[in-house]
Amino acid sequence: MIGEIFILIVFMIPLYAFFIWTYNYPKESFLWGKRWIYEEEPEVSPKVVRYMKFVSILAMIGTPIVFIRYFSNHSVFSLLLIILIGVFLAGAIIIFTRD
Repeated sequence: MIGEIFILIVFMIPLYAFFIWTYNYPKESFLWGKRWIYEEEPEVSPKVVRYMKFVSILAMIGTPIVFIRYFSNHSVFSLLLIILIGVFLAGAIIIFTRD
């Protein structure tokens, strides 16, 4: 059990670094690995920037909930997972309907 938690923490550090980078630089993270396709620098819409920031925050909050649920048997985390899905749907609706 302790070994699994240690491996989880080791893998979570670069994952969180990626989420923080995505939140701080959403345009660069969106175009990561795709720049070679375009001759000029493409413009990313504000909706995509908002969506990338929202998803990175949601991933920073949701990833520990999923992993804690995996290692515990408490039913509280199932409720948190359902709430997280509801927040994701509400945020997606707000992002895509907002001008």
